[in-house]
Amino acid sequence: MDKLTASLTHLPVTLQDVEHAAGVLDGSVKRTGFEHSRTLSDITGASLWLKFENLQFTATFKERGALNRLSALSADQRQRGVIAASAGNHAQGVAYHARRLGIPATIVMPETTPFTKVARTESLGARVILRGAGLSEARKAAAGQKEMLMPIAGKKPGKEAAKKPPARSQRKSA
Repeated sequence: MDKLTASLTHLPVTLQDVEHAAGVLDGSVKRTGFEHSRTLSDITGASLWLKFENLQFTATFKERGALNRLSALSADQRQRGVIAASAGNHAQGVAYHARRLGIPATIVMPETTPFTKVARTESLGARVILRGAGLSEARKAAAGQKEMLMPIAGKKPGKEAAKKPPARSQRKSA
């Protein structure tokens, strides 16, 4: 059983899991502190502290989970690559850290994903495929096309699976 499968068989997450993840993340993501928000504390009548994950390279906390998951892949899994479905932030975290680790990444995004999210994900090194009107349809497409999209026995996926973003005027509104 690989490390990831072993770690998922004994949920909930343990302190040991958190400590291991902290070791994986150390030096690869920015360590962000907490800041007290006087304004939000005054508005809510409670003491509120904010964690500024927008300071990460991808401007989101999502890259923490992406890096932790990618780091748990075996050498064979890394060589074959990964596929994920996301509308943006998770996609960028996967794309960024997959490229850093030399792992091919394909991200299936809904057809309605804003062009800026698609372009940013591609610029971080992932191959983007647009499928479905929403995230649930993109997830189904990613799961259903896994074998076609993942490199198998050293073969690269064909370009025929890729789809260019529709023109802005042709995009469906959410």
